[in-house]
Amino acid sequence: MLTTEVKNVDTQDIKVNNPSTSHTNATQTNGDQTPEQSQRETSKFDVKNKEQSQRQQAEVKLSTKDVHVYYGDSEAIKGIDLDIYQNEVIAFIGPSGCGKSTFLRTLNRMNDTIDSCRVTGQVNLDGRDIYDQNLDVVLLRAQVGMVFQKPNPFPKSIFENVAYGPKLHGLAKSKYDLEEIVENSLRKAGLWEEVKDRLNQPGTGLSGGQQQRLCIARTIAVSPEVILMDEPCSALDPIATAKVEELISELSTQYTIAIVTHSMQQAARVSNRTAYFHLGDLIEVNSTEKVFTQPDHQLTEAYITGRFG
Repeated sequence: MLTTEVKNVDTQDIKVNNPSTSHTNATQTNGDQTPEQSQRETSKFDVKNKEQSQRQQAEVKLSTKDVHVYYGDSEAIKGIDLDIYQNEVIAFIGPSGCGKSTFLRTLNRMNDTIDSCRVTGQVNLDGRDIYDQNLDVVLLRAQVGMVFQKPNPFPKSIFENVAYGPKLHGLAKSKYDLEEIVENSLRKAGLWEEVKDRLNQPGTGLSGGQQQRLCIARTIAVSPEVILMDEPCSALDPIATAKVEELISELSTQYTIAIVTHSMQQAARVSNRTAYFHLGDLIEVNSTEKVFTQPDHQLTEAYITGRFG
């Protein structure tokens, strides 16, 4: 098993679409236990029941029901049901081509930009189907922002990169409001101290890690509720990656975050829950600690231990 520190969380463990094995969580006692051991087991069971009750009260932010995604006649996503909770970080892992990025893009209709792509099923944001024909996709993508694999700052100044969204959506009533939004967004992205004296310089002149944090600041500037990240650190060096990971943890207090990553160590460091995808199926989703230490499914265990993928 992968022995790396995982983030303890308070979100609901969910049964998988295609479980091949099952485990029982019931606490068993026998005649060989001492009273002290029995009391400890009972206490742990009570704590687990309390945690489960708290998890059941967690607010669902995004919910998918029987989501299928097709590229032409090819089915890339095969009927996925998944709840994503308010203020959690959920990581999507799996081998290349397993559908995790395709699924991520269904959460803010980025797949609409691909002519051959067709999506069926339901994706709900706060209970409303985002594939409703009457829904404004531009506003949706402000609510559910996206950070891509490769940093893609606009060919504008650092200030204008962050100010673009608020201007487009009319979020600033004055120049002062706009400057405040830009500063606050750069602060939340951990970039303000590094760029405050060169806001008029091109965003493309920043380092790779700084560019990615600038893109995160640009996403934050329009006050999203959910942030989607598609391998945001794959093009970054270890130091820049550490800064982005620290930023993800800080942002999770204000935003719901879904991240696609090929790094299982990264998933273990930053996420509350981890979902494992395989050939278009959601095989398992559970607390990150459970997925990396006691997965329910043999495919998950095989991938984590490096037997394939």
